[in-house]
Amino acid sequence: MRTANPRSIVIWTLVALVGAAGWAVLALSRDEEVSAAWMVAAALGSYAIAYRFYSKFIVDRVLKVDKNRATPAERLDNGIDFHPTDRRVLLGHHFAAIAGAGPLVGPVLAAQMGYLPGTIWIIVGVIFAGAVQDMVVLFFSTRRDGKSLGQMAREEIGPFGGAAALLAAFAIMIILLGVLALVVVNALADSPWGTFSIAMTIPIALFMGFYLRILRPGRVSEVSLIGITLLLLALVAGRWVAESSLADTFTLAPSTLVIWLVAYGFIASILPVWMLLAPRDYLSTFMKIGTILLLAIGVVVTLPTLKMDPVTDFASRGDGPVFAGSLFPFVFITIACGALSGFHALISSGTTPKMVQKETQIRMIGYGSMLMESAVAVMALVAASIIDPGLYFAMNAPAGVIGDNVQAASQAVAGFGYSISPEDLAQAAKNVEESSLLSRTGGAPTLAVGVSEIFSKVTGGSMKAFWYHFAIMFEALFILTALDAGTRVGRFMLQDMLGNVYKPFKRVSWKPGLIITSAVVTGLWGYFLWVGVHEPLGGINQLFPIFGISNQLLAAVALAVCTTLLVKSGRLKWAWITGVPLVWDATVTLTASWQKVFSSDPRVGFFKQRSIYQDAIDDGKILPPAKSMDDMHTVVTNSTVDGVLSAALALLIVVVIADAARICVKHVRDPRSSRLSEAEYVESKLTAPAGLIATPQEKAELAAAKTEASDDAQVPS
Repeated sequence: MRTANPRSIVIWTLVALVGAAGWAVLALSRDEEVSAAWMVAAALGSYAIAYRFYSKFIVDRVLKVDKNRATPAERLDNGIDFHPTDRRVLLGHHFAAIAGAGPLVGPVLAAQMGYLPGTIWIIVGVIFAGAVQDMVVLFFSTRRDGKSLGQMAREEIGPFGGAAALLAAFAIMIILLGVLALVVVNALADSPWGTFSIAMTIPIALFMGFYLRILRPGRVSEVSLIGITLLLLALVAGRWVAESSLADTFTLAPSTLVIWLVAYGFIASILPVWMLLAPRDYLSTFMKIGTILLLAIGVVVTLPTLKMDPVTDFASRGDGPVFAGSLFPFVFITIACGALSGFHALISSGTTPKMVQKETQIRMIGYGSMLMESAVAVMALVAASIIDPGLYFAMNAPAGVIGDNVQAASQAVAGFGYSISPEDLAQAAKNVEESSLLSRTGGAPTLAVGVSEIFSKVTGGSMKAFWYHFAIMFEALFILTALDAGTRVGRFMLQDMLGNVYKPFKRVSWKPGLIITSAVVTGLWGYFLWVGVHEPLGGINQLFPIFGISNQLLAAVALAVCTTLLVKSGRLKWAWITGVPLVWDATVTLTASWQKVFSSDPRVGFFKQRSIYQDAIDDGKILPPAKSMDDMHTVVTNSTVDGVLSAALALLIVVVIADAARICVKHVRDPRSSRLSEAEYVESKLTAPAGLIATPQEKAELAAAKTEASDDAQVPS
């Protein structure tokens, strides 16, 4: 049994003390200034302890990963979907794929409740729920030839619960992709800088893919350096383009962006994964992680004060101007991806398990990537909490609440219990070269303002406008990488579903199948996006209100599948690892679903909102946000659709959980009746490190493997 050396004990004791000090200051400080650096300390200290001890306990004691067992990437390598990918590239791909709009936008909106509830859920939630879900799903999918979440549910839970899981997962996936695409369109519309820079990542990624595959196989450090250099040039050139005669060429209307996004999603879904998807996601990770690290360093250097209250009155009253509903359950639903996300389970059972070299890398890729995303969420919450609360509410409350001018907004904010003068509102917009910051809802502009506050202090109080627009472009890049990987995963899910009817579809790299299913998936989310862009109350806008709940309901499916597999595979005593998060997530999301369907508050309950708007139509009245009687009818339709969908999705998830519980009880009573669909054991011939940095033992194994390969090459045939 290994014993920790004194140096290790000292280091980890210091890490624990840093995290504990951060938590103590955040929890105990009242009516005094608190530096945002304490939030960063609490997060980083907690992440380090969780990764070093909790994730290692799970992979070693619970999952018992086997470095000698061949993964599907090794056994089924076909250069299209199955391809053993360097752990560093795959870590970048997986992180880029899971990190979409959620960790950027959700925490910003949740700041309405104060910075403390969000901080606690983001950090505690990711350690015990989100990162665990991602890692365990990735492990079980890797053991099953990269099967999708829905297909695993069908094979392990049964046809009834499995069918409900397949249907719910695919429907939720289309909603999530449509919402992600809409955020990208809104961020890039009329932004030549962002459009040019993001467009350039595609040829750069193609070059990197061919470099690693054909020109210099295995030279990850080389291609990383080249990619970073080209990416930085693309970012700098983007600003030059925006200020040149080429600006009009890269200034695209929303409808044009929709066409380009759909085309890109389709192409990225059918090309070999090594050619575009993996290198592009890996490339974008440098910018994502680099920006977040610089933001954390900026917080430590400038020590900005948290201006938002630790807990606001809106947390208990539930009448916040940003979103309605009390702290429980809606702060957890709003934060979503930063702590726990069902979308991640689709990636962990989609592209990633078909690319992982060794089971031992699952800890770094599954658990580690999710901790990285949670760090993004913490920095987003910091950015929202260091700006003036009056500006925060003026930016995030809808125009129907605060009006359309700075005087009205100032008065409305005063009614919320905060204050900001009309002059300060006008100056805040001028500082970032915007005509107005009023009602810039959605979270992204607020994050950009917070980022510009921190970075401009580092640069001596200047360049605030530059950093604001840089952050807007950064957010679009962040989200787009989740869109392309999500489209490919949607294709896998549809192939699994259709494969139950027509066998060739089960071969995920069967060309007719991958083209047909890619076209269907991009066509579905593309349709909702197109309508949403052209109709402010239609298309994906119609489904936007159920984005958070549907994502968390999908997490319940993933945790139910994981718990069932832990029980069926003889790990009953460890089933609490996913079982406890499942109970919590199901309680939160089903409570939220119930309130969204049946609440008597029209700002919360869909059917109550429908009733009020229908009564207004009968009386010939027009209520905001509607501007015409046609809009009024659209609101009634949207409320009805959202209410029915919320109820239907919740019912499907209840069916999945109930069927999973039945299977678990059945197994406990008679273990011999259970059947696992795990792939047969095949011994691995690959040698690869488990973490980012190879241990001395792994270096020796790599050297031995290299020598053996060289000797084999010299032996005459």
